[in-house]
Amino acid sequence: MEAARARLRASGAGTVPYAEFLRLCCDAAGAESGASVARALDESGSVIVLGKTVFLRPEMLACHERNTRWFLVVKAIEKAIPIPRAQPIALDGPAREELKAMEAQKVEIDHTAALQVRRELWLGLAYLVVQTAGFMRLTFWELSWDVMEPICFYVTSMYFMAGYTFFLRTKKEPSFEGFFESRFAAKQKRLMHARDFDLRRYDELRRACGLPVVRTPTSPCRPSSSSSSSTQESHCHSYCHCQ
Repeated sequence: MEAARARLRASGAGTVPYAEFLRLCCDAAGAESGASVARALDESGSVIVLGKTVFLRPEMLACHERNTRWFLVVKAIEKAIPIPRAQPIALDGPAREELKAMEAQKVEIDHTAALQVRRELWLGLAYLVVQTAGFMRLTFWELSWDVMEPICFYVTSMYFMAGYTFFLRTKKEPSFEGFFESRFAAKQKRLMHARDFDLRRYDELRRACGLPVVRTPTSPCRPSSSSSSSTQESHCHSYCHCQ
């Protein structure tokens, strides 16, 4: 524990996230005993753990009597309501390699889902072009506007009801962006199921690695753009942030 305390003091930081605190303890005491050393430092008062933040210098927090009382109250609440803490991932462990592989697989799934949704959007545009051309033909050559006016009205009403139904089913605004996000989420879920992508395991690895859990559909990547390529690369290798 003394080696871990010296390692924390040598870092020079006043506060660190709990995931970084666990990593420092694992570096000093080993991956197997890192969690127990971190718990011992917390219980001995060498560090102060408040939620997901660790104060490496308790004297900075407890310099006033009011702060000390507040600290004791918070610690009492934490003992009554335990806060779940992420388990550390070894720097060269198989879990990190698993996260790297799942990140690459998810990027591929997102890219495929985006291509499928764009294909549907292009087909929808083609349908609207053909419909408009057909209505123009019927209005000016085959029939007349007196006949086509109620037909156009009812077709517009059907589109409005379709948008209203879309809102009731998805709780999203009936817009092009809302339709894209809804179809992208459906395609993404279907591809994950078809390719046996364990989303729960993926979230657990990201949470243990100190990365935010992303459950909502993200904007698809565009490999043809240089800026988007860098975004895709950073997303694919986001596991590096916990190294």
